[in-house]
Parts: sequence; structure tokens; C-alpha cells
Amino acid sequence: MFGKILYISDSIANIGIPNGTPINMDLLNMHIVFEDGERKVLGEIEDVSESTIKVHFLGVIENNKFIGGVLRKPTLEAKIRFVTDDELKLITGETGEGMFKLGVSPLYNDKPIYVDINELCSNHLAIFGNTGSGKSYGVASFIQSMFYNTNFQPYRANYMIFDAYGEYHNAFERLSEVNPNYQFKYYTTNRTDTNGELIRIPLWLLDIDDYALLLNAERHSQLQIIEKMIKLARIISMDTTEAVAYKNHLIAKAILDVLYTNQTSSSKRNDIFTIIASCNTEQFNLETPIQGIGYVRKFRECFTIDRSGDFTESVLITQYITSFINESLDNYEAPNDHLFTLDTLEKALDFTLISDGFLRNNKLYDEAITLKVRLHSIAISEDAEFFNFPTYVDLNNYIGSLVTKNNKKSQIVNFNLEDIDDRLAKTMVKIYSKMLFTFTKHLQSRGSIPFHILLEESHRYVQNDNDNFLLGYNIFERIAKEGRKFGLILNLVSQRPVELSETVISQISNFLIFKMTHPRDLDYIKKMLPNMSAEIMEKQKSLQPGMCVAFGRAFKVPMIIKMPLPNPEPHSSNVDVVKIWQAV
Repeated sequence: MFGKILYISDSIANIGIPNGTPINMDLLNMHIVFEDGERKVLGEIEDVSESTIKVHFLGVIENNKFIGGVLRKPTLEAKIRFVTDDELKLITGETGEGMFKLGVSPLYNDKPIYVDINELCSNHLAIFGNTGSGKSYGVASFIQSMFYNTNFQPYRANYMIFDAYGEYHNAFERLSEVNPNYQFKYYTTNRTDTNGELIRIPLWLLDIDDYALLLNAERHSQLQIIEKMIKLARIISMDTTEAVAYKNHLIAKAILDVLYTNQTSSSKRNDIFTIIASCNTEQFNLETPIQGIGYVRKFRECFTIDRSGDFTESVLITQYITSFINESLDNYEAPNDHLFTLDTLEKALDFTLISDGFLRNNKLYDEAITLKVRLHSIAISEDAEFFNFPTYVDLNNYIGSLVTKNNKKSQIVNFNLEDIDDRLAKTMVKIYSKMLFTFTKHLQSRGSIPFHILLEESHRYVQNDNDNFLLGYNIFERIAKEGRKFGLILNLVSQRPVELSETVISQISNFLIFKMTHPRDLDYIKKMLPNMSAEIMEKQKSLQPGMCVAFGRAFKVPMIIKMPLPNPEPHSSNVDVVKIWQAV
């Protein structure tokens, strides 16, 4: 079959084919060995013509181990042969502790391909492929293969699947039948779906950055408004003497500011009544009785304007208002262990609008009104239910509740996001990802509770968006760069890799590439792995559904893998038009 080496370039050997030698097999992507005495260099056939075979060098075999990369090329006199079964195992792996079967090699008669779980699951993973390429089947098959493995039981796994189309519920809902110690938990955005729990996010666990995303903030000055709103929401949620005094202090200061302006009495009254309409307490409302010397006036009656254009009870109302001002309350901070609702946030934003620096600053006031409109649109919509968490819970207990069902741990948690719009889904995914990042980062023992965030249709979320400008970071980029050391791992599933954040892609260590045909996506993938041959990329275009090109840290060399059919399957197959159209 093989003649002599004709010439060797930096990473390619060109081998002559002896005249008359029949070529009766598909040689592309097969592996061969160059033997120089004790030295063995492994290569992969990437091109075949009538007289020449082009082979790409992959690495060397030394001491019964495969080492990627070739420093010393084989000599022109090297013996050339096909790889043996024992040598092939060095790159396809073998069953054993910490290994699991990912699939089989269609090039080598369905030889099993085993992968080191640590190398695959301790690093960020990307799964790309066109619609219909078997991408979702591949995801389900990959996870099922780990949990169905009899040699390894991942009891403490935490897979958080953010499911754009509700595809994976069917694939994992019977997980406990495989092993009674396994459990699947399902969250949904569909209020009529009785199979799972409605997603509910505690508002008090959100910080300034989360609210900036939720309210679609666009300017840095709006972050100041949000910070004040959160502080006031915590105070307003309390019914303590200090909290009531603080609210009265804010209202009194706002009214006093109006009284000291150069406006007409009529304008002052309108502004004061506007303040009272949005922010009121028992001590400050239009019907509040105010005690004078020997008489009582209602709050609104104190602002009757006399013939000279002044308030008839200006002295009385001024004394009443100033009695509630207490400068020591300016630095009052409420404890963080109180729940609050969207209604509380709306009231807090109203109080923010009358606070120092806002009422007389038109620019800040307008930006606050923009946030107020967006907050109110959420509060009156059906989406408000997603932020209605009934009892107080801290971050650790909330994360614990996500993975617990019937007082038992769930290894796979599926969030079905198909019933909300893309913007809210993106915000929710970012909020959850940030919570998990914060949780894992502050664990006493670093990496002691690993979490895998699997993002279906990840190009919807992991983008080059406005976050870096507004917040100074993007949570997915931060997880991509720092998450591994804390045990937070990204699994990206997408049909359009070119739309993903380049920073995130640069941190991905393992890739499973199913059939892709878009030129931009193919060019992007080739650039990600320089030693990925053009022939393999061409082979990738014609892959059958369920087959992928796998490469990265978990794989000795780029390999074509046929994934087993998942059982049960995800709901990702095409509609059966013939069956439906013929139904009577």
C-alpha cells in the first residue's frame, strides 16, 4: 500500500504509492505510523491522489503513551504502516476508572471511544451544529452516557440546563429509573405546565448589576438610581420605628426643598401634592391632621393660598415638616435579611425620585422615570410572577432549593425558557449564572461543589453586548476566564458560533462539532484550531446526524465520533408533516 516518503514539510509527509497498487478503501482520516527504529510518529491521512498520499503529523508514541506534537520528523527511510489496535487505544481511550464511553469511531468499525471525565467535564465545552445535525441528540446522549455509566456514578453532579425550546425534559425526566439516587428537577416559564415548578427569583438576591439588566439600563448614571432604589426597598419592606422615621425624613426633606424654592405658591403646592401622591405615610398624606394651638388642620388645608399669595398655615406646616427631619438618618442602612416585592421596588423608586439630587436634576429625573416605566411594565405583566418568591431565603439556601426535590438532591435541573421573550430569557440566564458564580466563588473549599451551566441556543445569551460598557464585565466572559478554578463550567450549545463572544470562545477547551455548512461558521472553527485539516472540515460537512468531529483537551487527536442514540430522546425532531396531513 505505502511506498517511500517523497518529501516532508513542517507538518506534512507526502508518501508515494507504488505503480499498480490498488486503492480499494477509504483512507481519508485513517491513522498510520512512521517507524524509525524505536521511534514511532503517528499521522493522519488527509489527502489521497493516484500517486501520492498526504499525511498530517499528529504526535509520537513513546513508552506506550501518545504525546501530541512532533519535534523530530521521521526520516525518508521510515517504515510506514497502519496503526495497530493497541496503538489505536492510545488515542481512542479504554474503559476504566474516571472514563466513560462517548461514542464509537465510524472509521474503525465502531470501535468504542472513551473519554477522561475530568478532561471533558472540568473544562468549558462547546457543542456546535446546524439544525437537524443531531446536536440536541448529542447533548442528551453525552449526559446520559455519563449517568448510565455503571463504572461511575456522578451523585454530586449539578447540571443546570437552560433550555430554549423545552427539548430536554423528555430526555431526563426518568433519570431516577436508571438509579434511585439520581433525580431530575424541572422548572418552567409555562404557567399551565403541571410537570414542573414555575421559575421564581427572589428580588432581594439581585444586586445593582442584575437590576440594570432587568430594567435594560443604558447609562452609568442609572446605576446610581438603582443603587438608591435597592437601599430604599430594603427599608420600605420593614415596619420598624427606624424605617418609618426614615421614610418620613425623606418626605419632609423633599417638601422642605420645594418650600424653599422661588416658585409661586401654586406651583409649590402642586409639587408637594405630587410628592405626597407618590410617597406617603400615616404622618404624610393629604388627610393627615396637623395640630395647631387650639385648632387642627388637615395636611392639604395648610396649603390654602391667601390673598397675598402665601400659604395660610405656612408657619404651622413648616414646623410640622421640620419635626421629622433627622440628619442622622441619612446614613441609615436596613438589614439585608428582608424579602420585598415588585410593588416595594416601585415604591422605593418613587422615594428615590424625591431624594436629594434627583428632584431638581432634570437629567437624572428623566433617567429615573425611564427605569420607573420599565419596572412598572414588569410589575403589571404576567412576568411579575417569576419574581414573586413567597419567603425570605439567602443565596446559599436558594441555590440549595434549586437542586433539591422532595428533600433529595437533583443532579440535573432543567429550566424551560420557551414561554418568555428572548430579552427576559437572556436576563434570567445571566442572573442565574451570576448567582452560581457568586456561590461557587465563596465556597470555603474551592471547587467543592461543581456546577455545569448548559446553555442551549447559547448565541442568544453569550454575546458581545453592552454589559462591558455598562457594568465593566460580562458574566459569561468572567465565568469563562475564572469559573474553572471555582468549579463553574460552561457548556455552550449553538448553531451559530460566529455570534458568540470571542472572549468566551477563546477559553473553551473541548469541542464537539456536528454537521455545519455555513462558510463563516466553518472558517471560524478552522481558525479556532489551526491543526484542524481542511479535509476533516470537508468531512464534517457531510457528517450523518449524530456524528461529530471532537477535539480539545479531552481528545488526543481530532476524531470523528458517532454518538449513541439517546434513550429517551429529546423533543427536537422535525414535525411529521405526512402523518399530520393525513390524519382524519
